Amino acid sequence: MGSKWRKAKLALGLNLCVYMPRTLEDPLPSIDSSERLSDVALLSPGNWDMTTPSRPMTPTPSSHGLRFSKSGTKSSKKMCSICLTKMKQGGGHAIFTAECSHSFHFHCIASNVKHGNQICPVCRAKWKEIPMQSPSSVAPSERALMSPIFWPQNDALMAVVRRLPPHHRDLNRRHIVPLFQAPEPGVFNDDELLDHQPVIAEGKDGSDNCSVRTIEIKTYPEVSAAPRSYSYDNFTVLVHLKAAASVARQNPSRNQIPLPQLSKASRAPVDLVTVLDISGSMAGTKLALLKRAMGFVIQNLGSNDRLSVIAFSSTARRIFPLCRMSDTGRQQALQAVNSLVASGGTNIAEGLKKGAKVMEERREKNPVSSIILLSDGQDTYTVTGSGSGSNQTQQNYKSLLPFSIQGVGNTGFQIPVHTFGFGTDHDASSMHSISEISGGTFSFIETEAVMQDAFAQCIGGLLSVVVQDLQVVLECTDSNIHLGSLKAGSYPSRVTVDGQAGFIDVGDLYADEERDFLVSINVPAESSKSETSLLKVKCIYRDSLTKEMATMESNVVRIQRPEIVGKEVVSIEVDRQRNRFQAADAIAEARITAEQGDLAGAVSILENFRRLLSETVSAKSGDRLCLALDAELKEMQERMASRHVYEASGRAYILSGLSSHSWQRATARGDSTDGSSLVQAYQTPSMVEMLTRSQAMLLGSPSAQRLVQPLWPFGAQPKPR
Repeated sequence: MGSKWRKAKLALGLNLCVYMPRTLEDPLPSIDSSERLSDVALLSPGNWDMTTPSRPMTPTPSSHGLRFSKSGTKSSKKMCSICLTKMKQGGGHAIFTAECSHSFHFHCIASNVKHGNQICPVCRAKWKEIPMQSPSSVAPSERALMSPIFWPQNDALMAVVRRLPPHHRDLNRRHIVPLFQAPEPGVFNDDELLDHQPVIAEGKDGSDNCSVRTIEIKTYPEVSAAPRSYSYDNFTVLVHLKAAASVARQNPSRNQIPLPQLSKASRAPVDLVTVLDISGSMAGTKLALLKRAMGFVIQNLGSNDRLSVIAFSSTARRIFPLCRMSDTGRQQALQAVNSLVASGGTNIAEGLKKGAKVMEERREKNPVSSIILLSDGQDTYTVTGSGSGSNQTQQNYKSLLPFSIQGVGNTGFQIPVHTFGFGTDHDASSMHSISEISGGTFSFIETEAVMQDAFAQCIGGLLSVVVQDLQVVLECTDSNIHLGSLKAGSYPSRVTVDGQAGFIDVGDLYADEERDFLVSINVPAESSKSETSLLKVKCIYRDSLTKEMATMESNVVRIQRPEIVGKEVVSIEVDRQRNRFQAADAIAEARITAEQGDLAGAVSILENFRRLLSETVSAKSGDRLCLALDAELKEMQERMASRHVYEASGRAYILSGLSSHSWQRATARGDSTDGSSLVQAYQTPSMVEMLTRSQAMLLGSPSAQRLVQPLWPFGAQPKPR
């Protein structure tokens, strides 16, 4: 009976319970329907953790570790669910008690209903009487006191806030307070001014040469030696790049999760615009989990990062201007997210238009800029149909993106849009196209509860950018050698007419991130030389901290040319990367075949490549990348079992995989927890750290983990590539 009771509680969803470590001797708790947590309560730090301050940050498994909150009702009466600060009579704040008996600070609820929201944020009851407030009735000094430093201090995530400096008055913030009491301006030039401070990029020993080794360049020829009399028309050279670790990660603590904002000079600050779908289909648990995920993002941005929030349904509105995430900024951003109510249709184009407008019209710019788009539906306002062919479809999807954030020729991408398709009803093709055109990634969130993890992985990368505007230059060292093709995935690449030089526009690199490109060249026969010089690689980029341009060059790639060579040994590194590119090609071909209605043919394409993959040198040596590729291809085959399965999840899973391979960047995919899955292939340590922090907030019970189906196992580490 007890097992069935626990399963019943799990089925009710995350917003009924919180995790608390228990012993087998603890009695099962009783249920009180009044203790149900609302969308607002899920976002409230007071309800993230009902345990004592001494509870460890990391969840531990328990036989029946799900326990209902016994303080949820009391907490909601003592704390304003909008500003998340305590309510106390005689404390200098007017208190409004609604007809449903829930209480709030008067100025908080007045701001909340200013936009016509007449629904209780806690119980969702519709009010007949609402409070009104004049724009000048709240003193700035009172609003400044509503700071996260006064929130309950017993939550793991609040450890981030406790390390923040004390609040100080910021004159630049006067234009955004009080929240929501002014109409949306016609021009979004009200972004909060940056905190301009000189950046000193120092190494561990205080030296000033940390930017000299920002990128590591390695090259691998297909074979190290070739007979002097042989010539090659399609000789492959692998170019491997790896960005340096961020300053914040050079001395990580073993006993504590490193914070992304360890020092002001540890990383480049970010301008982030989140474009969120609040259409009617997002109502209920979806919106509650979106608010929780946004709360996680807000708490993990640094004081020099800036955030703006766009909400869209049938229309779009900027609900929070581009502001720094200081103490007050975080609190106001949480208020803005807390005010969201789901209704209406899905107008993705209008949401992106507003997001682009924020980026275009800001007065100042942080070094890193990005847009996050989340939607669970299909745009029914701009994309009028699939058209008569693939070109028409692509054109329709391109119309969803404002021109200002599209890629312009071969000059790189202005603002990458990282898209998140939520559930089984979203338009995976449009979300993938939006990310591909803008230079972002597409993630597939198959189950509701992993939304926060998906966001965490994304911002873990964005908060660790160390290289910007990276261009790889390939130069032949001999006039008789010419470049052929460049395999660079979705990165723009080109070869000069004479074939003597090639260019790959890479853009930004996160800390510890790697890139691999395959270069095809011709190798002529040699008459007398004992070696042949092939090419050299040069990286031109901007250091994200100093903002200065830098150049790094590799050694010249050479191969030996003896008269006779024994058994030819192919480089494992070249072979495994060739397998990765060929796997991506097979996936793309299978996807086209599936879209034409031939699922059996698509499965056959993947099966044939799996057979070829198993015969390669790297696969026979037990290479982990090859094993992961095979596991991924098998998963895709299973998601093509029927038209229904393909439409529900197969298409999104495949497109997310293509996005990950084409940009060599981690994406969230489905609900896979398989440790061999390529979901982890491109993860960086910064992403894993943020994921660990996110998952430390989730339920630790094994049965609960099966319910929420996390994308990554707790404590996962990046797999060797």
